[in-house]
Amino acid sequence: MCGGSVRSDYWDQPAFETIRPRRMVAPIVFNSPHSGRNYPARFLAMTRLDHLSIRQSEDAFVDELFGRAPHLGAPMLRAHFPRAYLDVNREPWELDPTMFVEPLSDRFNTTSPRVAAGLGTLAKVVAENKPIYRDRLTLDDARMRIEGIYHPYHAALQNLLSEAATGFGVAVLIDCHSMPRLGRNGEKATPDIVLGDRYGTTCATGLIDLVETVFTAAGLRVARNRPYAGGFCTRSYGRPQHGVHALQIEVSRHLYMNETTLEKNSGFEPMRQLIGGLIHALVGLDLIALAAPPMTLGRAAE
Repeated sequence: MCGGSVRSDYWDQPAFETIRPRRMVAPIVFNSPHSGRNYPARFLAMTRLDHLSIRQSEDAFVDELFGRAPHLGAPMLRAHFPRAYLDVNREPWELDPTMFVEPLSDRFNTTSPRVAAGLGTLAKVVAENKPIYRDRLTLDDARMRIEGIYHPYHAALQNLLSEAATGFGVAVLIDCHSMPRLGRNGEKATPDIVLGDRYGTTCATGLIDLVETVFTAAGLRVARNRPYAGGFCTRSYGRPQHGVHALQIEVSRHLYMNETTLEKNSGFEPMRQLIGGLIHALVGLDLIALAAPPMTLGRAAE
C-alpha cells in the first residue's frame, strides 16, 4: 500500500473513517478533509512548531458541525490525519522541491500557485507562513502519505459517490471547510459563509441557492466563489453534466470558536444546530431536477 521503506504513521490507528447512516435516504455525501487532529508522534518530532501553532491549518471541529449527517441519512467521510500532515484537497503529487532531499522529476507538479504558497499536498507552512519542518523530507515519506493515505481516501470518497449515483441516479458532494475570519473587525461586507461551485460549473443552481437561503435566513452574510471557489475535490468530482454535483462550504471560524486558542465558543452549538437544519433541507431536496441522464460517473482526475 505504501511506497518506499517508511512505515505508515497510521499503522496503529485509522487515518480516516467513513461514517455511514443506518439507511442512506439521499444521494448526498459529506466530506470533511481538513478537520483531522490526530498528530503522529513521528510527525511532531519532525516539526519545529509548538502544539498550538501546528494546529493553525485545521478546519477545527468542522466534522462535528456537520456531524448530524449520518443520523439524517447521509454518509460522511472525515480525515483523522491533520491538514498540516497531508492535504487531500490538492492534486496527489503537488509538491515543493525545496522540501525534499532528492530532486523531483517532471512527473510532480512543482509549480502550482498552491506550491508557491507553501500549501501543496505536503504543506511547507501553516497559517501566517510558519515553516513546519526542521529538516528536509525524503520522497519515501511523501510516497508513504500519498500512496498509503491520499489515494485510499479518494477511493473511499469515489466509492461513496458511486453508491449514491447507483442508488439514486445522481450524487451530491458537500465539501465541508472552515476559514479564518475575513477582513478586519467592523467591515460590514465581510462574509460569514463562502460557497464555492467553481463559478457555476460544479453543481446545479438550485443546490447552491438552497444552501445560501438557509444561511442568509439565519442572518449570516454569504458570498459565492470569492475568495474560495472550491478546491481539488470540488473541481475534480463536480460533473453536473454527468449527474455528479459538488459544492464547497466555508464557515468562518469566529462564528463558533476562538481562532487563537482553538476552543469552541458560545456560537458552536447554534452553528451546529443551523448546519443540522441545512443537512435536513439538503436531504429533503427534490433531486430529480439535478439528474442529467444519461448519467455516467467518471473517476476524479488524479
